[in-house]
Amino acid sequence: MKLGIIGLPVSGKTTVFEALTHEFAHTGDKSEDRLGTIHVPDDRIDALSRMYQPRKTIYAQVEYFLPGKTGQKNSSDKAETAWTAVRDMDALIHVVRNFRMFGLDEPAPESDFLKLDQELILSDLAVVEKRLERMNAEGKKGKPVDADEQELLEKSRQLLESETPLRRDPALASDPQLRGYAFLSAKPVMVLFNNEDEDTALPEPSGSVGQEERLVIRGKIEHELAQMTDEEAADLLAEFNIAASATARVIQKSYAILGLISFFTVGEDEVRAWTIQNGTIAVEAAGVIHTDMKKGFIRAETISYEDLMAAGSMNAAKKKGTLRLEGKTYAVKDGDIINFRFNV
Repeated sequence: MKLGIIGLPVSGKTTVFEALTHEFAHTGDKSEDRLGTIHVPDDRIDALSRMYQPRKTIYAQVEYFLPGKTGQKNSSDKAETAWTAVRDMDALIHVVRNFRMFGLDEPAPESDFLKLDQELILSDLAVVEKRLERMNAEGKKGKPVDADEQELLEKSRQLLESETPLRRDPALASDPQLRGYAFLSAKPVMVLFNNEDEDTALPEPSGSVGQEERLVIRGKIEHELAQMTDEEAADLLAEFNIAASATARVIQKSYAILGLISFFTVGEDEVRAWTIQNGTIAVEAAGVIHTDMKKGFIRAETISYEDLMAAGSMNAAKKKGTLRLEGKTYAVKDGDIINFRFNV
């Protein structure tokens, strides 16, 4: 899972990236792309690891991508190339300035959000119009044209011309025939308001920004916390009356905006979280672990995390009857602990 971090200049994108990933630049060069991989905090994995004492504990992972400055500059002649660096991201984190700074205007979160969101829309519109022009030209030459694809692109153009991002029409945004275009405005978005040190309030939702997933981060504080020892961090948390770092909430929300869930496999060798789309059936979940499991699927021994914790052990859960057998079409739930029976 990859999320691209975008935002207007001076919004604090680099600060947020480094606070989330704990990867700090040694130079002031902001022209290079940066990628950081971190695990998704999950108390359930911690508890299962304490129960099984495995040789390895593997968390779900999320990658954050910060494009270099050139990755976000509009080309004067080809708008569709402006956002190439983040087109293959699964979702976007839009950092919006909500702090005062000497030499800058007062923060205007909604205006700033709309300004950059319109760039995404215009970039997508350029891609759509170019493709439709080519399809029309091919049709005039008697070449076959995919009518369904053309209709979807026409719908996309209508939406984009009305200055509406494609994500407002989930069915259109997720249509498999449009997947190859990697439309920017079709991607899930989390708006991250970068607040001042003393400000914990989420700005009042209004307009288009009110329709997005929204979180607050005090970027400067979180950046400082990321560079501290646990003891130093505890003092800063106490000073600003912070119960816990906001970065964990950002990471978990990153996971959630994509509609992803975790199921677990457990044992003495390994306790591991596996990432799947919500609604994935058991046989497909087995395939995430190994294709042989999917091919030779027999049954899924399944128990919820809560039931296992309540029983205290897998043997006790068996006696209580909370460990059950599920078939191929069982929709895996978040927190399920599964042992797949298979034969190949």
